[in-house]
Amino acid sequence: MRRIKLGILQTNHDKSVEIGDAYPDDAHRFRDLFDAQDERFEYRVYMTIGGHVPQDIDAHDAFVITGSPLSVLDDHIFTKDLFDFIKRCDMAKKPLLGVCFGHQAIAYALGGKVERFSSGFNVGIEETRFHDHTEWMTPKWKTLPMYVFHEDHVTQLPPGCRLLGSTKTCKIASFAKEDHIFSTQSHPEFSYEFMSCVLRFAESEMPKNVVEGAWSSMKKDQHGHVFGTWCANFFKKGLRNA
Repeated sequence: MRRIKLGILQTNHDKSVEIGDAYPDDAHRFRDLFDAQDERFEYRVYMTIGGHVPQDIDAHDAFVITGSPLSVLDDHIFTKDLFDFIKRCDMAKKPLLGVCFGHQAIAYALGGKVERFSSGFNVGIEETRFHDHTEWMTPKWKTLPMYVFHEDHVTQLPPGCRLLGSTKTCKIASFAKEDHIFSTQSHPEFSYEFMSCVLRFAESEMPKNVVEGAWSSMKKDQHGHVFGTWCANFFKKGLRNA
């Protein structure tokens, strides 16, 4: 079976003792998510947080942009190059997956709008209700509960994109553009253990009601693995269309 060559653009590098030293980095979490699928992958990680952005988009079959505690609204060392990369992928119809920060970066780069979340943090397990389904979103689920942890959100779709799903607090929680862009505001790659660690680390910075709501929501089951299957199907479809 041919392995899917996947480039992972890592936009976060946690150096804290509590999180960075206790858990593998973002790229490893995505590798775990995708390695649980039937498809086989060949990975290369780009430390985009340090300014490393792929120059040759044909070096891989598809790409994923990870989450990050950074904001796409701020200027970072990699911001311009990342937005240029997203535009190149769009023009070439190269399969591109965006998760949380990646979801927002794609929207922003392609002419959408990203704003601060009105109530500060949105944290916990939140259900994404899918109004629309693409060919690769099988098995078909109308609602997927997944981990969320963000302060910004997409408030206007880029031209040519279609809304796929919304949550109670985030209208544009998932979108697609034709068959080459797919995104989610959620974190399908998170585990309960990792999410709990991040929440404990950050809860002193959040209002008490947000923290209590987050812990309460995490008593529910989450189904990030289903979204992982959709991602694998999305990558496979990109191979067929290449």
